[in-house]
Amino acid sequence: MAEVNESKRALIGNALAELVATARSGGPRNRIGLMAAGSELPVEEFLLGAGTAMRRDSRLQVVGLGPRPDAPLPEGMDWIETPDCEADIAAAMEKALDSKGADALEGAVALHYPFPVGVTTMGRAFTPARGRAMILASTTGISAPQRACAMLRNAVYGLATAKAMGIADPGLGVLNLDAAPQVMRALSRMAEKGYAVRFGQSVRKDGGALLRGNDILAGAVDVCVCDTLTGNVLAKVFAAFGTGGGYEAAGWGYGPSVGEGWNKVVSIISRASGAPVIANALSYTAQAVRGGLPARVAAELRAARAAGLDEELEGLMPRPEAGSGDVPVMPPVVPTDEEIHGIDVLDLENAVHVLWKEGIYAEGAMGCTGPVVKLASAGLEKARALLTAAGYL
Repeated sequence: MAEVNESKRALIGNALAELVATARSGGPRNRIGLMAAGSELPVEEFLLGAGTAMRRDSRLQVVGLGPRPDAPLPEGMDWIETPDCEADIAAAMEKALDSKGADALEGAVALHYPFPVGVTTMGRAFTPARGRAMILASTTGISAPQRACAMLRNAVYGLATAKAMGIADPGLGVLNLDAAPQVMRALSRMAEKGYAVRFGQSVRKDGGALLRGNDILAGAVDVCVCDTLTGNVLAKVFAAFGTGGGYEAAGWGYGPSVGEGWNKVVSIISRASGAPVIANALSYTAQAVRGGLPARVAAELRAARAAGLDEELEGLMPRPEAGSGDVPVMPPVVPTDEEIHGIDVLDLENAVHVLWKEGIYAEGAMGCTGPVVKLASAGLEKARALLTAAGYL
């Protein structure tokens, strides 16, 4: 009986402590998960980053995921203990993100997440020339297999992210890469049809919204549109330009995930991200949650579609070659527990179709290290042989 009473007192005490913390912070706290294993840096970097983020933001509660460290946790930090295995940590994170209970996560910061094709992340960098924050749209994942289509979608997603962060009228520019002029023309036609996009201006004398290297150093716009691989390189350079590359010390990481129909706020950091970036990534994720990022993306897509987004995407699609075959029938869906790396992003869809033709269920996805084909372990050996024979590996 004494043990039962003690248990009740502990529950009541925890509930009261939570009420006090909520009152002090001015509202319910946002529980943001932190995948705290797998880094190239010591676990203390995670703890320092978590503590820094919570001291800055009293409405944020960081929840570590992974093996519980021996070092004491920062005040207010919670922990979901798992084995030291990336798959187990990812499974625990997914379960908490899907949970509706008091222990649910509203968002998470991860070192690796195999986003499906169509989902990408909106990075945020500290630009050194003028000390401005700038959204890099995008930095991991991929919003579409074709570069021009991906960049047009990234523009829409970047604007939605900026608005979720409280920027009412964000300025947008497109980095002068292959396909940038086509993307600019598509956005201009959408603007003529009523899409609310404000084009930023280059810092160079001739201006314009096609951005050069000078512009991204200066943070000339709120949202810089680029393809994922370029954005990933920019994020790494901006984060580690002062440290020699082995430690990311500046910026907000690779940002929260966005995509059509995607309702999870999962942000990415790298295995070289240090405590300052981890802290900023946690804050960025919490702000994205509070700003209703998935709903903002849905609303921005509706506005863009009303101004002709789908027609512009269709116009940017490469025309099929004469004699090209039809898409094969997709085999029955099975759980995917293996990944094949090393396939070029432009070949990802075709590589998946090679496996479908042979009855192997597979999915294209983008991990932090690039494109992956996800499939069941039972078909891994045969799939590698097929993709190698087809010239994709």
